Amino acid sequence: MKLSDFDFDLPEELIATRPAVPRTASRLLLAQGQGGAMTLADHHVHNLGQFLRPGDRLVLNDTKVIPARLSGQRFRDSAQGRVSSKIEVTLLEPLGQMPGGWRALLKPLRKVKDGEEIEFGDGFKARVTGRDDGAALLEFNTTGDAFDVALQKAGNMPLPPYIAAKRAADDQDNTDYQTVFAKNSGAVAAPTASLHFDQVLLDQLAKIGVEFTHVTLHVGAGTFLPVKVDDVRDHKMHAEWGEVSEQAAGEIAATQAAGGRVIPVGTTALRLIESAARDSGAIAPFCDETDIFITPGFQFKVADGLMTNFHLPKSTLMMLVSALMGVDEMKRIYDHAIGDGYRFFSYGDSSLLLPAG
Repeated sequence: MKLSDFDFDLPEELIATRPAVPRTASRLLLAQGQGGAMTLADHHVHNLGQFLRPGDRLVLNDTKVIPARLSGQRFRDSAQGRVSSKIEVTLLEPLGQMPGGWRALLKPLRKVKDGEEIEFGDGFKARVTGRDDGAALLEFNTTGDAFDVALQKAGNMPLPPYIAAKRAADDQDNTDYQTVFAKNSGAVAAPTASLHFDQVLLDQLAKIGVEFTHVTLHVGAGTFLPVKVDDVRDHKMHAEWGEVSEQAAGEIAATQAAGGRVIPVGTTALRLIESAARDSGAIAPFCDETDIFITPGFQFKVADGLMTNFHLPKSTLMMLVSALMGVDEMKRIYDHAIGDGYRFFSYGDSSLLLPAG
């Protein structure tokens, strides 16, 4: 498989920088396999219940996005007195072996020496303890709940690069870039398919007999990393921490046994439940990092469909949806979406992909 197989031309004006209001007003492209054919139909997210059945199970990623972008100061003594430099910090992932430790991007990294501190105000600061593959290792001066409070005060939402290039994050993003069922803090990017849900829609779906299972996968900044190899089999996937609890695994297994469909909301939820089934071929409890890379030819063990936004050209997520629906079918889906003006990426519209079978 070549990287060019997953490329397409996307007009700049289709990249969404703000979400639809209300959330469920986003458009929904239904792509449904029927025998050897595929049908496409244009709807809205608030119509979702029309395409689900009693006994279907939506798998929701309940990770909570942290305000991972920080603006700080590095101070040094000089012959002219104490001088400061502005340092921009984007948290990437916690370092499990170090309380208060984080791997982070620093801009500019070259201006900070190991051992120096970056101050973010109100006594909140971090010491640079080392480097790792272009990133810095930081040790914050507080942990636990105190860290969460300080970060909430000092940080901003880590908008995706293609939005951040167009505008700065603001207070509205604190709500817009968080799901209504976010619970477990740790993500530095949102599970964006889930941004389309509000409590009214969740209640409507529950009323018709749709069931829900919550899992947690802390989405990392690696989700935006480009694929740089021509042969996609040579790409090294980033790792992210996730958990499928014993209860969640049991709920999913029960739905499968009863003949219901398991439909993850978002590629993060799909990658996690397929990781949990990778060893035995059946869903099982899982608590670990996963670097699963789903490309055409992958044999799905759990997911019967997928609700997902429209993805970047040549991205690993484009490869994942092509594995589910077929490369040619995804080209047709994206041609339709572009031609009909669907909005793309994190704040864009959504699709419901239901392969034949």
